[in-house]
Amino acid sequence: MASRSHDAIPIWSWALPAAAGILLLLKFLSLVPAEAGFVLALAGVLLGGSVFAAVHHAEVLALKLGEPFGSILLAVAVTVIEVALIASIMLSSAAGSDAVARDTVFSAVMIVLNGIIGLCLVVGAQRHHEQSFQLHGASAALAVLGTLATICLILPNYTLSAFGPLYSPVQLIFVGAVSFVLYCIFIFVQTIRHRDYFLENDDDAGNDNDEPGLGAAAPQRPSNRTSTVSAALLIISLTAVVLLAKILSYPLDRLVSAAGLPPAFVGVVIAGIVLLPEGIAAVKAAMLNRLQNSMNLALGSALASIALTIPTVAAISLLWQQKLVLGLTGQSTVLLVLTLFTSTLTLGTGRTTVLQGAVHLVIFAVFMLLSAVP
Repeated sequence: MASRSHDAIPIWSWALPAAAGILLLLKFLSLVPAEAGFVLALAGVLLGGSVFAAVHHAEVLALKLGEPFGSILLAVAVTVIEVALIASIMLSSAAGSDAVARDTVFSAVMIVLNGIIGLCLVVGAQRHHEQSFQLHGASAALAVLGTLATICLILPNYTLSAFGPLYSPVQLIFVGAVSFVLYCIFIFVQTIRHRDYFLENDDDAGNDNDEPGLGAAAPQRPSNRTSTVSAALLIISLTAVVLLAKILSYPLDRLVSAAGLPPAFVGVVIAGIVLLPEGIAAVKAAMLNRLQNSMNLALGSALASIALTIPTVAAISLLWQQKLVLGLTGQSTVLLVLTLFTSTLTLGTGRTTVLQGAVHLVIFAVFMLLSAVP
């Protein structure tokens, strides 16, 4: 089943980006009213469809490349979508646009470490009771993630060169460069120096299945033709997402305000949109007793979200002289520290049960509550 689903191009995976392209063309030619409700609703649907299409084609290429390269490709593809949405709002000068990067990155970390990982552990434990993954890989990812989260999201509140939760231009350049370099070193370790830390443990995979048909056998790789077509459609889908995000940046801000939600909730919406397809893939892997793959997807997404987004928005901020708020509020700082601390405990043994998943889901529920009602 897996090989058939990834060695063919589903109709929706090219039809939705094509429909998005047609709508964008009609909009740029002024043949449809850009601010009409039905146009914005259609753009929102096609944006979501293009996100799913992009992640599908990234998954096809990921299977072709194999682990851990596949997880890296998925993380980068998702981060490109995230950056596009953030940049469109930053350049729109809408209310709260100076903090949308901070809110989105923080939301992505909380959704990944608590929502996605928590759900993976609960669903996996329901089917397999106890699951295992490579402790060395998870520890390395958490070390980098904790360092970047602290430098990028907490430390700006305590610097003296700029007033407020901001970095000065020199500090911003340095932090952006350090984030990117540290991520590159992590990728080197993940793909070359210690690649075995991020590969499935064959001794544990597939031995604890409680139901038939849920084995952890790896799907066959797609053909060269399918991979080539998916590579082209991935570029088209990402382009559609970028352009649709620009159209929807103002309406999204107005919609959040009309709902009586704080401006920071825009970041939760963006992070939720871009992480939904990859979150589904991670949960499916946990159900198939491939928790290592789930960890690669989840932790890789959180890392890429910080390490690639911060340098990009820093460059936008400096080039367009935009104010960039990075420091978290007090309650968000507490939640981030609690999440990092809990993650080191729950993922610090290499084996998981339903209890660890429940703890992460409780923290995620608190995060969602405080995002809507600070």
